[in-house]
Amino acid sequence: MPSAPLEWSDLPVFLAIAREGTLGAAARRLGQSQPTMGRRLRALEEATGCTLFQRTADGFVLTDEGVLMLRHAERIEAEAQALSRELAGSEQRLEGMLRLTCSDWFGRVIMAPMLAAFHQRHPGVVVETLTDARVYSLARREADLVLRIVPFDEPEVIARRLMTVPYALYAPVAFGPLREDVPVVVMDTGFGGMPDVGWLMQGLPGARIVARSNSREMQARLCALGTGLAVLPKPLGAVTPGLVEVNIGSEPPSRETWLGYHRDMKRLPRLRALVDLIVESAAMR
Repeated sequence: MPSAPLEWSDLPVFLAIAREGTLGAAARRLGQSQPTMGRRLRALEEATGCTLFQRTADGFVLTDEGVLMLRHAERIEAEAQALSRELAGSEQRLEGMLRLTCSDWFGRVIMAPMLAAFHQRHPGVVVETLTDARVYSLARREADLVLRIVPFDEPEVIARRLMTVPYALYAPVAFGPLREDVPVVVMDTGFGGMPDVGWLMQGLPGARIVARSNSREMQARLCALGTGLAVLPKPLGAVTPGLVEVNIGSEPPSRETWLGYHRDMKRLPRLRALVDLIVESAAMR
């Protein structure tokens, strides 16, 4: 009966001895020392509980058990080589899926053109974009790439500052003169501590909050429909019909956007290609 667990790394040693016939030739084939080859063969025979070779004056000859192991070891070797070729080919073709998460407006205004360009370059990669309010975990592999306004502090995450997003105060085109009790649309109560909310209430202390939303897209739409003024990212305000910028003597604070991915993914070619394109495109904005 076997007395130790089988080590898969000993199978190449077995195959080399079976093919070369001597420990010395097998050692040269694998770039190891002859004593190492002998030690690993003994460990393999102990693990299987079988004598795999007869030691003769002319070299090593397979026993019946060795012949049986040879058939299985060669199949294992062929499957491992096929897997390596398939993985290498997939990486060269840049195929597979990537999951990206960001805010709703950032996805539509900033990321959609970048992802369209990425698809033109790498049509075999499917990018799944998630834009809900949930915080996705890189550590639990819920997402491959995260874009957010909060810096990353997880030790397993590779992060970089991607871009600075300017903000402005917007009103509907038909909005009249500013009143002391001007209606405003702001973030929901869960995000009441956002810098733009504090800036707005300080600049317009008499403003009435008439609507809240955690979606910048919703805020922009409500503003365009005349519900109230809203502080919005300038890239979003610029592409939303029916909005005009409002000057109250100062500008809202800008926000940094950060890009992060798990360090275990840094050598994945399709992820590297997407990150490179995003960084390149952001630098041109």
